[in-house]
Amino acid sequence: MNTQGFFWFCSGAVIPLLKKSPSDHVKYAGIGATVFFTCLFAALSGGYALYFVFNDLELTQRLLASAGFALLWGAMIFNLDRYIVSSMKKKNGIWSELRMALPRFVLAAVIAVVISKPLELQIFHTSIETELEAMQQIEMKRQEELLYSRYAKDIDILDKQIQASEQEIRDKTSRRDQLEEEARKEADGTGGSQKRGAKIIYKIKRSDADKAQFELESAVKKITPIIGFQNQELKRKRLTADSVKLSIKRGAFDGFDKRLQALGIVTEQNSTLALASWFLMALFITIELCPVLVKLLSPRGPYDDLLEKHEHAVEIYRIEQISSLNQHANLKIQKLRGILPSHQTDQNIKSGPDSDEDF
Repeated sequence: MNTQGFFWFCSGAVIPLLKKSPSDHVKYAGIGATVFFTCLFAALSGGYALYFVFNDLELTQRLLASAGFALLWGAMIFNLDRYIVSSMKKKNGIWSELRMALPRFVLAAVIAVVISKPLELQIFHTSIETELEAMQQIEMKRQEELLYSRYAKDIDILDKQIQASEQEIRDKTSRRDQLEEEARKEADGTGGSQKRGAKIIYKIKRSDADKAQFELESAVKKITPIIGFQNQELKRKRLTADSVKLSIKRGAFDGFDKRLQALGIVTEQNSTLALASWFLMALFITIELCPVLVKLLSPRGPYDDLLEKHEHAVEIYRIEQISSLNQHANLKIQKLRGILPSHQTDQNIKSGPDSDEDF
């Protein structure tokens, strides 16, 4: 099979009939070439997409898997496109052809969108890689915060307990200092009763200051070991939380879903890339619709006449065979009911339809 014959096969045309219509040879070769290159784009797109789906596999396995899927996906798209084009028959009315082509337009548009997305990922891969890095940093931070939250409550409780114990010591120290200052001022007459040498008042205030000093020393003696233990426990908790954060593995962040998400973010933030993405999708939709458009817009040719004649002849033959079979069955029924003489019925039955006749 030469190149033209291969493209005729891709177009879904009936080759024996097409050979009888030389004026349609180029048209159907063009339709077949469009179908072939569309499935080629689909194979490349599908293989590229699957390459990132199996990003956990080794390189050789990823290449084999993506190549196998590319062939399968391309074959499926080829079969769909070939069926779409071959099932469109040229009629005499443009509106009937449009109604027939509308479902095929929808199917072709869906296929084009599916094909275009993986290729968009490759075209915008520089911007996508930058966005993936930012997304990975955000995801790492989220995971760190999530893991750290397991210890955050205990750390917060210990921190508050230490602050409360230290505040208690500060309060008692402040109280002791205040009473010491009042006793000193009472002693030199600069405060309190304003009488220098007021021994009774001074003794009372001195006693209060000594009592505050004793309470402070007792509190320090009691609370300091507790604060030390709490500080050690707090340090241990924080070290554990930090070790858990460091244990988070920075794995691969280039899956197909992540790249699609990054593409959405990039196009949302950059109007130029968004416009380019829409134009690229429109281009692939146009490419996918080309076989249907060519078949729809091309004028009716000799091949269409021959195909219609062939299909009509087959339909006539089918009707004749059904009619003959019905007549044959009716004669048998009449014989069983005794309506016709036996010899006439046998003669009619013998002259029934020849099932071995070839069309």
